Amino acid sequence: MDKNKKLQSKRLRRRRSVRNKLRGDASQPRLCIHRSLKHFACQVVDDDQGRTLVAASTRDKEIRDQLQHGGNCDAAALVGKMVAQKAVEAGITLAKLDRGHNKYHGRVKAFADAAREAGLQF
Repeated sequence: MDKNKKLQSKRLRRRRSVRNKLRGDASQPRLCIHRSLKHFACQVVDDDQGRTLVAASTRDKEIRDQLQHGGNCDAAALVGKMVAQKAVEAGITLAKLDRGHNKYHGRVKAFADAAREAGLQF
């Protein structure tokens, strides 16, 4: 098997494992993240209704103007702070963190810590 295919299949297995344990609903939605080399994005999802309640990304205009590079820990922390503020305004204080196939380390940890400081609990 090609090395890249093997890595991708391992990522999918880890993502399915995490996703099977988490299910967001109206009282405690799922806070899922997407991490790429250049950007960091997240959204708060209600899985029962299948809709996104709140979203933030380094591509958003209000965040993009404050950053030089969207793929570092500072950018992830800023996205975490912004999504937590939007969620609290929408009346969401509890969420389940869906880290996908990513380790709870680096940008993911910086994002989670900033979201907790801004008032979101998970």
